[in-house]
Formats: sequence, structure tokens, C-alpha cells
Amino acid sequence: MAFKAGDKVLIVACEDDPRAAGRTGRIVDEVPPGPLTGGRWTVNGISWLIGPVLVHARELRPA
Repeated sequence: MAFKAGDKVLIVACEDDPRAAGRTGRIVDEVPPGPLTGGRWTVNGISWLIGPVLVHARELRPA
């Protein structure tokens, strides 16, 4: 699934930080993820206790 910067997403699972699962955040990336992030999207705005996380597209749903 393709996302764009600013899209609100539900994180259904997160290998990077399991505390993010079940929370919503916003996509940060302006371009599709590449090898630098291991093909994962950057999601921010999850919680004041959880910083930006890297999440695979299969772990995200539009919110």
C-alpha cells in the first residue's frame, strides 16, 4: 500500500517499538521508503512517550 506524507495511519504491529501497536500516527516520508529504512515507513505523532518509529506497510492501515 502506498502512503504519502501526512496520511493518518493505524499501527497494527510494530517491530521497531511494540508500544506503538494499536496507536495512530502520521506518515513522515515524502517519498516511498528505500534501502536506508529497510523499506519501512516513518510514523510520528504517536505519543509523547514514543518517538518516530519505522513500520512496514503490512503493519499499517489507513485511519
